[in-house]
Amino acid sequence: MSSAAPRTAEADHLWSVDEHLNDILATVRPLDPIELNLLDAQGCVLVEDVTVPVSLPPFDNSSMDGYAVRVADVAGASEEYPASLEVVGDVAAGAADPVHVGPGQAARIMTGAPLPPGAETVVPVEWTDGGLGEGPASGMRARSLAPEGAGGQVSVYRPAPARAHVRAEASDVRAGDRVLEAGTVLGPPQISLLAAVGRGTVRVRPRPRVVVLSTGSELVQPDEPLRPGQIYDSNSFALTAAARDAGAIAYRVGAVADDAETLRDTIEDQLVRADLMVTSGGVSVGAYDVVKEALSHAGDEDEPGSGVEFRKLAMQPGKPQGFGTVGPDHTPLLALPGNPVSSYVSFELFVRPAIRTLMGLKDVHRPRVRAELRAEKALTSPKGRRQFLRGRYADGVVTPVGGAGSHLVAALARANALVVVPEDVEDVAPGTEVEVVLLG
Repeated sequence: MSSAAPRTAEADHLWSVDEHLNDILATVRPLDPIELNLLDAQGCVLVEDVTVPVSLPPFDNSSMDGYAVRVADVAGASEEYPASLEVVGDVAAGAADPVHVGPGQAARIMTGAPLPPGAETVVPVEWTDGGLGEGPASGMRARSLAPEGAGGQVSVYRPAPARAHVRAEASDVRAGDRVLEAGTVLGPPQISLLAAVGRGTVRVRPRPRVVVLSTGSELVQPDEPLRPGQIYDSNSFALTAAARDAGAIAYRVGAVADDAETLRDTIEDQLVRADLMVTSGGVSVGAYDVVKEALSHAGDEDEPGSGVEFRKLAMQPGKPQGFGTVGPDHTPLLALPGNPVSSYVSFELFVRPAIRTLMGLKDVHRPRVRAELRAEKALTSPKGRRQFLRGRYADGVVTPVGGAGSHLVAALARANALVVVPEDVEDVAPGTEVEVVLLG
């Protein structure tokens, strides 16, 4: 596996959270823009402003099913003294050559149909007898069942002011208006707008492709039986889901056993579909920490080095971390610790911002707020470490969930925030205002 030059650092250097994050964001670059069809561009980030070539609506049209009439012809209309008008035809949505409405005339008009020449307003069908002569109607008869409804007479029971129930041309946007700015994430409403103004393709940064794999010979896939000493692989599922939540196209790879050669081969195989690689496990100082073994040493002549540097961070959980680039395209790789909580917290702090940077977003971080700590006793934190505790946040108050253990997956599932305890703080009393990272 060819790769970038190895990254080096003092072995005893303790990196801060900010130093590690800044190094990642200084290395990762937004993906190059491409032109995509609208549905393929969902979730992508625009790289250029969008101006509209046509106004919306492009013409005056009816917002109701009813009758297009002149204002003077229905002035003073009531149920006792209805206005009787001659129906001269139908105006359906998509009509290219609508009928002309003259004095004493009306045209049946459908929602979205253009206001016909001569008409000044629209009366809903419920204000008329629908041409049936039987009092107020509840709706129109289908043209296929009663084509004669487009002719005859209609009684109107209420007056209507000028342009009632009419959607004015350009009342939404005018031709030439800028409707979407570069940097916008394209969701369903934005896709709808682009289609409405006639754009079939759009220039965006593609969603990054993220390959997630976990390591450990003890890992078993869900639905398989557990043997003594084995556990289910949850990290790869959690991290793949988190990558998708961040906006990526994520691929989950089955757990790789504790064998350095197998891991190197797996990474090399996966590079073809990766803009970013994420591993979990095998980054500490144990004899079976395979990620560190596979990526921190030079290989043979064709594989001069992985370019991945393994570090110790002044944080809890998540002290061991790895970061670098691999492969001929210098694909970024983030190696996360294997404990589930450590892995997830590390993803939120480091991987999510990297994904958002690849997407070309300006704001790549989770929102942070200040909140009152509500707890039964003071929280403790190791000196010199920035601690991230799981919590439940609501209405300006945050409550710790579970303990500080990095294996407590059930507590993590109940959390919607991380409570941040700075490096220089060793205990936090209930009622203290703390910084909170919002996860949802």
